[in-house]
Amino acid sequence: MEYTVWNIAPIFLAPVLAFVINAFFGRKLPRNGDWLSTLSIFISFIFSARIFGDFVFGKFATDYFIHKTFTWFDLSYGANIWKVDMGIFIDNMTAIMLLMVSGVAFLIHLFSTWYMDHDEKHGRFFTFLPLFTSAMLGMVLSDNLFSLFIFWEIMGFCSYSLIGIYVKKEKAGDASLKAFMTTRVGDVFLLLGIVAIWMALGSVTYVDIYAAIAEGKFAGQSVIGISLATFAALCIFLGAMGKSAQFPLHVWLPDAMMGPTPGSALIHAATMVTAGVWISLRMYPLMVLGDITWFIAVIGAITAFGAATIAMVQTDIKAVLAYSTLSQLGYMMIGVGVGSYNAAFMHVITHAVFKACLFLSAGSVIHSVHEQEMPKLGGLRKYLPYTHFAMMCCTLAIAGIPFFSGFVSKDRILGDALFYGFMSGQNPLLAIVPILGFAGAGLTAFYMFRMMFLTFYGENKQHHDDHGHGHGHGDHAHGHDIHHEHLDARQNVPLLILAVFTLGFWFAGNLTGQDGIAVFGKKNEWFKILVEAPKVEKFVNSPRQPWSSVDSKPEAHLEHAHYHHQTGYAGPNPDEHKLHSAHVIGAILSIIIAFSGVLIAFLMYIKKSIKPLASKFPGFTTTLQNKYYFDNFYIDVLIKKGLLAFNRGLAWFDMGIYDRFAVDGWAWVNRQLYRASKWFDNVVVDAIGVDGTGVAVNLFNLVLRIVQSGKIQFYFIMLVMVLASYIWTLKV
Repeated sequence: MEYTVWNIAPIFLAPVLAFVINAFFGRKLPRNGDWLSTLSIFISFIFSARIFGDFVFGKFATDYFIHKTFTWFDLSYGANIWKVDMGIFIDNMTAIMLLMVSGVAFLIHLFSTWYMDHDEKHGRFFTFLPLFTSAMLGMVLSDNLFSLFIFWEIMGFCSYSLIGIYVKKEKAGDASLKAFMTTRVGDVFLLLGIVAIWMALGSVTYVDIYAAIAEGKFAGQSVIGISLATFAALCIFLGAMGKSAQFPLHVWLPDAMMGPTPGSALIHAATMVTAGVWISLRMYPLMVLGDITWFIAVIGAITAFGAATIAMVQTDIKAVLAYSTLSQLGYMMIGVGVGSYNAAFMHVITHAVFKACLFLSAGSVIHSVHEQEMPKLGGLRKYLPYTHFAMMCCTLAIAGIPFFSGFVSKDRILGDALFYGFMSGQNPLLAIVPILGFAGAGLTAFYMFRMMFLTFYGENKQHHDDHGHGHGHGDHAHGHDIHHEHLDARQNVPLLILAVFTLGFWFAGNLTGQDGIAVFGKKNEWFKILVEAPKVEKFVNSPRQPWSSVDSKPEAHLEHAHYHHQTGYAGPNPDEHKLHSAHVIGAILSIIIAFSGVLIAFLMYIKKSIKPLASKFPGFTTTLQNKYYFDNFYIDVLIKKGLLAFNRGLAWFDMGIYDRFAVDGWAWVNRQLYRASKWFDNVVVDAIGVDGTGVAVNLFNLVLRIVQSGKIQFYFIMLVMVLASYIWTLKV
């Protein structure tokens, strides 16, 4: 289709309109307007699907993109240019991301109409949920870092509102504040990076940044002694660390589960946390130029492994999923760091699908049994068969079991990490990246199946109703009996749709994801050949399209990407033989590690032939239960003893020095000046200048009155005296 603003804007504007209507009139609408929010996201999905079809199913070449701009404001005068352009940038990545965000968000909205039924925060929840989604869609469509930052902050506000929606719960309020403040740390750095690029280039548009890299405009420029490219790349990645909860800014994400479970699903799957990965991928050429990819890989590896270890000891089903999100985000960052661009983005998509399904499944369990502590559950698979099926599919995916999507994307990241750490000639210390990555993969399989076994298998520890009479949302609120789950369009269908897309062949084009069994043929591995790191050279002198015009950029000269028969990448690689070997070894290791994790969990929680290791390592277990004491360090040491002490020092300086001398001191000086001015005014001006002049005039007037008395005798005497004086002076 021909692209104009009218067939792109509804993707973003439909949920914005739903937010505005619900904010002002939601209480007067049926069901507080939840249907309106859901409908708006469905509209976004329909328009996104049209773009996805055009870009992915062959209408455009891999290099094709749409870039429309308009001038937001222009304060230029003469030769001084000061204007800000806004616009949209759509390429293959945008098309895939739009479909994922709108599709997953629509299913979450649909599930929420069941989950939030009769909830006291029903209306408020469906006010913020579409705004949250629209911010993510707007960020994906943005063509520059400035508008990205605006949508970035709107998401931060929405997450704050959704996490703390139950305002009467102190923990919910603390969690929302924690999320807001922690992400602000990263946001400050992101803003610094944007300002640095703006000061150097006069633009923060993606295409201008890519063109500047190609033309070498970053060369020779520095900020506080650091090269501009390194400074800007590092600041932007620190911003990504905050949003995507990377070590050490990860502490807010586990607490974010204090909000309603569908809200957690949206935060953990389709929005917010993936924003950091998204900007890292968009700015990947800058990350390479700034030479910080090794840093990104190390941070990702630490996050992936560290979060997986904590997840092993969690007993809250949502806490397990929260830490699994942290761990999987770490894998995405590993992908960015080791140059596995395609696989990192693929993991964003596959993770969004199975993580949304996992959270919604957890919500289904919690809503059905009113319990989320796994040791108090068990044996639920016969009561919740649809939820169990969906959650098992997603668990197989996240655990990296062959045939499922998590294996396809994560295995490729680990294969590239193996090459990066051991075969590419990098610093030997960077071998820590694949080591932690593979170790985290084994732990992931273990803790996810531990969750499944404790929740759905073994003896049921809840009261139950084997007859299973009736179902529906109202039933859940009238006791703790477990009712047999019946297929419900709003409760189960979203889960089952998401579960279908946990199969790997949707993304890999073949059944195993490793070219072992071709289902559609290798040429249909659309994801692998259509997503690649930006080639900065093609953006030099790239023309902008007016906002209101129809997309008219010729596409005939753009060549479609070709599948490489050995590496699978879109182009030849000088290390393709080593890379291919690394992927084969990585796939074998991944399968062995994943099944080992599942086997250990099975022996530990089903067969019970292995005792949990917590009793053998009480100290380490306590450390994990306390999340490596990061919260204690941040709150008790960094905040209470560091920041608060620093704050008290600032307060002392403010009150004792600045106020006392600068403010109160100036008050004393002003009082003295006032007194001096008052004296000068009273004595010099009033008494001498004003009153003295009056006295002098009066005195002179008195003399004149004496002289000018009008009496002839006085004048005669004065005349005689003058003549006598004159004669006397003549000395006659």
